[in-house]
Order: sequence, then C-alpha cells, then structure tokens
Amino acid sequence: MSALSFNKSRHMTDAHWSGVFSMTLCIFVLIASEFLPVSLLTPIAADLNVTEGLAGQGITISGVFAVLTSLTISNIAGELNRKYLLLGLTILMAISGIVVAMSSSYPVYMLGRAMIGVVIGGFWSMSAATAIRLVPPSMVPRALAIFNGGNALATVIAAPIGSYLGTTIGWRGAFWSLVPIAIVVFIWQHFSLPDMKNEINRNERVSVFALFKFSVVSTGMLACGLFFMGQFALFTYIRPFLENVTRVNTTELSLILFAIGAAGFTGTVIVSKFLNARFYQTLVLLPLLMAAIASALLLFSGSILTVAALLSLWGLLATAAPTGWWTWISRTLPDDAEAGGGLMVAVIQLSIAIGSTIGGIMFDSLGWQSAFVMSAILLLGAVTMTVVTSRQSRRAS
Repeated sequence: MSALSFNKSRHMTDAHWSGVFSMTLCIFVLIASEFLPVSLLTPIAADLNVTEGLAGQGITISGVFAVLTSLTISNIAGELNRKYLLLGLTILMAISGIVVAMSSSYPVYMLGRAMIGVVIGGFWSMSAATAIRLVPPSMVPRALAIFNGGNALATVIAAPIGSYLGTTIGWRGAFWSLVPIAIVVFIWQHFSLPDMKNEINRNERVSVFALFKFSVVSTGMLACGLFFMGQFALFTYIRPFLENVTRVNTTELSLILFAIGAAGFTGTVIVSKFLNARFYQTLVLLPLLMAAIASALLLFSGSILTVAALLSLWGLLATAAPTGWWTWISRTLPDDAEAGGGLMVAVIQLSIAIGSTIGGIMFDSLGWQSAFVMSAILLLGAVTMTVVTSRQSRRAS
C-alpha cells in the first residue's frame, strides 16, 4: 500500500520480557500522569485561582505537545540509540511530575503539563517499534497486549486513587506520588532494555503526511479524531459535573471514578472478541452508544445511581475503542504500521486537545449541558465517518 515496509532481518530474535514489563510500568505512570488532572480539577483550580475550565487545559496542552513531538521526534532524534531516547523521556516524565507538584502559579503548572505531553508523543510514537525490538515478530502482538495492560490498569485506578489522594494528601501530593515510580521505571529500563541503535537512515524514513494520499486513511483518521474529540469534550469535566450537578460526596465520587475505570478494564479485555467477529460494526457501535449515554446524562443528571451506571458503561466503551483503532492501523497499513502509528498518535492527541478545549469553553460559558450535547454531536460524526471508512475499505480490498 505504501513505499516503506519493515525489513524483517532487523527484528531481534531474543525476547526481552523484562524490558516489555518495564515499558508496561512506564505506560502505567505515563497514562496516570496524563489524566490525573481529570480527578483533581476542582482542587487544582481552587489552589491556582483559575476556573475549572482553565485547569482542564492542562489536558489540552499535554495533547498539543504530544502532537508536535509525535510528528518530529524521529527526525530530531536522528541516529540516537532508542534505548537512551526512552530513558531520557522517562526522566522527563519524573521532572514533569515534580514541576506540576511544586507549581506556584498557573503558567508553571502548564509548563509541567507540556513536559508530559512531550513524553506522551515520543513514547507512543515509538511503542510499536520498541515492541518489535524487544521480542521476535511472532510475539509482537503479545508484547503490545501487555503494553496495553499498563494502559488499562492506569485507567482503572488513576482517577479514583487520584481523587482519594487529592482528598487525603492534596493534589500536589497525588502528583508527587508518581515521581518515585518513574524513577523505579528508569532504573528497570536501564538494566532490562537491550541496545537499540537506530537502523533506519534518513533516506528510508517516510513522512507521516504521505499516508493521507490514501482516502481510507484520511477518512479513518477523521473518524478516529472525531471519536476522541467527543470523548474528551465530556470526560475531562466529569468531576465538576458529578460534584456540582449530581452532587455526589467524596466517597461517592471515588466509587464512581473507580467504577468507570474498572468497566474500562473489562472493555479492554473483551473488545478483541467483538473486533474479530464484527470489526467495523464494533467501531461504529462504540461511539453510537457513547452518544446515547451523553444524551441520557442530560435527562438523568440528578440520579446518582443512574449516572453511575451510565458513566460505567461509558468507561467500558471509551477504553475499549482505542484497541479498535490501533487494530485498524495494523489492518490498513500492515507494511507502514510505524508511520501510521505516529500519525495516529498525532491525530489522537490533537483531538484530545481540541475536544477538551471545546468542552472547557462551553462548560465555562454555556453550562455543562452544552458540553455534553457537543460531545454527542462529535460522537455521531465519528459514527458517520466510520461507516464511510468501512465502505472505502471494502472497495479497496
């Protein structure tokens, strides 16, 4: 389908499973760091003397810097050994936590969030290529599944633990708690990751933008982008919605956030069965059901039990969906999965930034209902574009 394919002679034959698990722990800390503000928006906003919408832009700026990094890191890093690049990103992740935890003003807080964005973009852009370096080709899917296990685990516990820690030791303490784990990750990676010299020269690299010449890639990326915009236009502002609209107490808030995460872990475990059976139908059904949930929250916002049930279903669907889109990359660009993965990172992070920005503006200026309606509209747009992508894929096959 495209000009670049991986040379299998480059693949390592030895399995470095300790390295795989060190990367999985790194993913756990990374995802926890990225979305910790979701459960801490209220105290962050109060302490830094800004609105909750502005505090939510900490998600936005990390997304922006992730986009910039994912599109440029390969050229910037040049011939640098990828092991040392990953170690450098891990150190930057620890520094980001320290900067956010010690921030005395909103600009310093945003600086720390920009740093974690660089780590997000750099790490995810190289995740597939790293798995290829760590294990033989036949074991790459298993390694990627273990990587995603760290993602799912962080999704399960980051929000409720963040909320709990925010109540017991403060939001700054919550960020401090991630720093020693990041240091452990650095030490583990140093000893477990093999030498990973860059084996692709500048002439062999393909621009991620060249992939847009394929219509199925363009429409698929748009569908994926609309999905993440819709998700984070709503999800970023779950805590203020629960506290100010549904009026939950601290214990109820932690339990609901935990239920969302636990349901998300379940979704990650079971979604592959649905994707294998009905691939595009599953990709269409996920945003369709999430749009219905966003609409239902408008009607049942005052019922704690109903809201908890709806948000748990939301967590199951939202966490399962990225697996579907990464599978789409492997199916659509089997020979250019690395370039496609870099483009996917950029699309997802840009969409998170746009979605959380739109949601924050509407949440602050027009009320929570407008943000939830916008979420539903964007998710329905994702449904439409996924159907178009499915038809283009069938014509191309």
